[in-house]
Amino acid sequence: MKWFVVHFGFRGEFESLQRIGRVLHISSNGNIIIKVEQLPKIGEIVVNEDLRRIGKVFDVFGPVSSPYVSVKPTIRQPERLVNKVLYVLPLERRKEKIK
Repeated sequence: MKWFVVHFGFRGEFESLQRIGRVLHISSNGNIIIKVEQLPKIGEIVVNEDLRRIGKVFDVFGPVSSPYVSVKPTIRQPERLVNKVLYVLPLERRKEKIK
């Protein structure tokens, strides 16, 4: 299995866009189910290859050796994404100083 990392300009600096996997289907509650290639964190923003926002990582489930991700979509017709590869944007860096 190969990992793909795409570099792009984001908020004034270069960040990594990481491939998380291919969309398997849409769940009965409307979430996008992805077979994971690289495990994302809950809350990360999910985008397609055109950097169009698709939704946020909502849940990680399944066996540790072969997990799945549920994405809460922000688009109107998520069923169009079946068999498409999706990516995640990295979470914003947290401030070092907490007041």
